[in-house]
Amino acid sequence: MGFEDLNNENGLQLLNDWLKTRSYIDGYVASQADVAVIKSLSLSPQASVYPHAARWYKHINSYKEKFSSLPGDSSKDHTQYGPEKEAEEAEPSKAVTEEEDDIDLFGSDDEEEDKEAEKLRNQRLEEYRKKKEGKTKPAAKSVVTLEVKPWDDETNMKELEEAVRAIEKDGLLWGSSKLVPVGFGIMKLQITLVIEDEKIGLTELQEEIQTFDDYVQSTDIAAMQKI
Repeated sequence: MGFEDLNNENGLQLLNDWLKTRSYIDGYVASQADVAVIKSLSLSPQASVYPHAARWYKHINSYKEKFSSLPGDSSKDHTQYGPEKEAEEAEPSKAVTEEEDDIDLFGSDDEEEDKEAEKLRNQRLEEYRKKKEGKTKPAAKSVVTLEVKPWDDETNMKELEEAVRAIEKDGLLWGSSKLVPVGFGIMKLQITLVIEDEKIGLTELQEEIQTFDDYVQSTDIAAMQKI
């Protein structure tokens, strides 16, 4: 159902959360989606309580004289934008997860294992664990391709990359990088890194990169491979 009443605490919090990693309601440029939502607000969101919504409101309000010329469908209501769209886009990944859950480690085609098969599987896992105990293993590493998205086409991508590479940690090695077009003149940084899995947490690393909020809108893991 998307956004509902945006003039109460619940509605404003939902809007603020939606804009935490976005510059616009939908897409990478100001559009009729932003116009529909801003018109549904009776007042500007309070910056101390809803900083992301307040930032967006100030930015979109600067287009006020150009609202009618912004791209998109002006007939749509603000309720046709928001979390519902994101939930629909997430459905395919849910299906993939469900398929992966069906994979049988030991190649069984049966949907339900009987008790004897389960007992055998647990026995093999225990034997494997004991066999590996006491052996010194090399540090597990992963090659990761990280995408860093800016707020807009005016973001200084050179300074953004310098800020990212300035992060130095034991178990982290930055590699090659390139700028990839997103659309509407916006480029995203695609950078390769090698991490030691036990020393570097990708979630924590992404959160640290996103503290550069003058440059960074969001980050995504584009690819990851164990080595």
